[in-house]
Amino acid sequence: MRKSGFLSSVLMACYLTFILFLYSCKSKTSSEQATEQIEKLVASPVFNADSAFQFVKKQVEFGARVPNSSAHKSCGDYLVATFKKFGLEVTEQNFTPTTYDGKKLNARNIIASFNPKATKRILLTSHWDSRPFSDQDSVLKDKPVLAANDGASGVAVLLEIARVLSSSGNKLNLGVDIILFDAEDWGNSEKAMDKFGGFCLGSQYWATNKHIPNYTAYFGVLLDMVGAKGATFPKEGYSVSMAEGVVRNVWGIASQLGYSNYFIDKAGPSITDDHIPVNETAKIPMIDIIHIKQNDPERTFFDQWHTAHDDLENIDPKTLQAVGQTLIQVLYQESEAVL
Repeated sequence: MRKSGFLSSVLMACYLTFILFLYSCKSKTSSEQATEQIEKLVASPVFNADSAFQFVKKQVEFGARVPNSSAHKSCGDYLVATFKKFGLEVTEQNFTPTTYDGKKLNARNIIASFNPKATKRILLTSHWDSRPFSDQDSVLKDKPVLAANDGASGVAVLLEIARVLSSSGNKLNLGVDIILFDAEDWGNSEKAMDKFGGFCLGSQYWATNKHIPNYTAYFGVLLDMVGAKGATFPKEGYSVSMAEGVVRNVWGIASQLGYSNYFIDKAGPSITDDHIPVNETAKIPMIDIIHIKQNDPERTFFDQWHTAHDDLENIDPKTLQAVGQTLIQVLYQESEAVL
């Protein structure tokens, strides 16, 4: 009995040792997997925040880019010429929407394609027009918005991405389509009768009149107000409900790059924006990277939103860097997956 008990003790000790060994191996594997996840970031080009800032500045110098204005036409011509200079294939989609208050607009969506023959495509978008009135301003309510952040910042990030992609040696195994939607910001949620509150005219038009018949993309990213100082980008509600996997991917990459102070790992409110018609009508999963304030019951967006003070003074190259570098990394991660 004593011998039998001794053997049992030995066997039990061996068993426990084996279990501890397995647990140790499993823990080590988990740790290694976490390290591997970080190391999975592939080499990607550097986003130049100073260059992006200059692209914001250039747009603002035209003045408020309100449809039907000379500033709008001149800036649009500049955007087309810049994309062409970077070697992208450009399509101008002219259309004439009617605003909620009965005005006809001479509008154009500007579409620039990198590597147009590639089968796998990623769609990056922003709006390039300015709001015709500063309705959130305490004094200058009738003044057009200069729109340094609410419009120009997203366009600037996409222009810099186009410049980076066009640089020799920056190989990408997929196609990228950049769409600058027009006539996004001429709305009024209280007076307009449609589900978009009079906003998002350009994206609605493109979603039902794609520049290429049956065009599709693997996924899309919309940029809106991505240049302000101290910007925070929580996970916008419609993005999560319509393209949760894309949200996880982009926010995860931002975290690995060290931008968690911008890309907040929290649920944000649902915002009606240009990604809605792209998701619902064009059937392309698209998310919205949009500045939403944290813990402020009085303001949803940045302080100068829809005011006469949305100017260059409030643009921070560090914010442009966080958004731009994250998107470049997203593109190169997807490019690696093609191989």
